[in-house]
Amino acid sequence: MRGLCAIGAMALTLGVAACGDDDDSTAGGGGGRSEPADTQTGTPVPSETSELKLTAEEQGGLKFDKKELSAPAGEVTITMTNPDSDQMPHDVSIEGNGVNQNGEVVQPGGTSTVKADLKPGTYTFFCSVGSHRQAGMEGTLTVK
Repeated sequence: MRGLCAIGAMALTLGVAACGDDDDSTAGGGGGRSEPADTQTGTPVPSETSELKLTAEEQGGLKFDKKELSAPAGEVTITMTNPDSDQMPHDVSIEGNGVNQNGEVVQPGGTSTVKADLKPGTYTFFCSVGSHRQAGMEGTLTVK
């Protein structure tokens, strides 16, 4: 009986091991994450990742150093630096096409970061602190 149990356990172990995924057709080893595929070839296409940088205008100007940004579709990160010489807190936020993400509000000398997975289209980046946006602290982000 004991030998029969051991044989059964070994057969079960071999059966489970044989069911493992040895298909090498997925780029990047799978890892439980699927990447978008090229519609014509079916080949996985990695998502784009873009890092954009902004600076809040120094001396309370209530504007960013850039009014326009652009990035390819995919994960977009905007990092805004609030200069030491500025006397106000600021953040950076993204809005549009169903996206509404806010970065952390930071004091002078800090950096605020916002990340979002963006599809092609036009978005607005802005400071959500008080009436900073209405005073002109905003710009256009074009995603292609």
